[in-house]
Amino acid sequence: MTAELAAPRRRDLRPLLSFALVLILWDLAHRFALVDPRFLPAPLDILTRFVSELRDGTILADLAATLRRNLIGLAIGAAAGVSLGAVLGASPLVGRIIGPTVVAQRQTALFAWVPLIAMWFGGGDGGKIAFIAIAAFQPTVINTWRGIALVPEGYRELAASLRFSRLQYLRHVALPAAAPQIFTGLQAALIYAWLATVGSELFMNITPGLGGRLSEGSQLFKMDLLFLAIAIFGAVGLLYTRLAEALEAKLRKGNRP
Repeated sequence: MTAELAAPRRRDLRPLLSFALVLILWDLAHRFALVDPRFLPAPLDILTRFVSELRDGTILADLAATLRRNLIGLAIGAAAGVSLGAVLGASPLVGRIIGPTVVAQRQTALFAWVPLIAMWFGGGDGGKIAFIAIAAFQPTVINTWRGIALVPEGYRELAASLRFSRLQYLRHVALPAAAPQIFTGLQAALIYAWLATVGSELFMNITPGLGGRLSEGSQLFKMDLLFLAIAIFGAVGLLYTRLAEALEAKLRKGNRP
């Protein structure tokens, strides 16, 4: 083992330093009256608003409502995407019949589904969860389909020689072999579902949730609330990304010979 590999990995602090620099410049712009506080509140004002919301418990209740919709929609969409993708990848006939429809659905802009979903499921929780599920479904079905369809021929021949049924082939051969591709789809679904959560709460009926607070801040010109909601949306999205990266690294480490 080389000295470089043996040395402990140092944490890269540059992202934190760049964020701190932005906050410092932002605060200095206010102190020297370089910006209009009516349109760009000071960082301290946003922090004060956050503390006030925490004391009232309002922002936590809104965050919980948003996360509930997000996780339910993500679970439904990802499960449906992996299931259908497995069928499409394992059966060339089904892939030829249903595949073009799936691809066409994938090519449709995500927010083009909002009017139709609002008519079918309404603008409340049902419609929002359905929209989030579609967002999670799209990358998982495509990646699962491709991952299973591209299983090496040698694996297929081995399964055939062992007289595996189609279900056994999927369970013991295809899904493990396609796991990296499937996980890539799930990672994308995590991000797409969060973006869809933001969009659903903004473009559908206003209900309890971060999107409702975002709309409140915009309509009532509460800029500190508006920036606070944006910051929380961004923080949760960043947390999701970090979790997905950590899980992916753990999966790759577990599959390493």
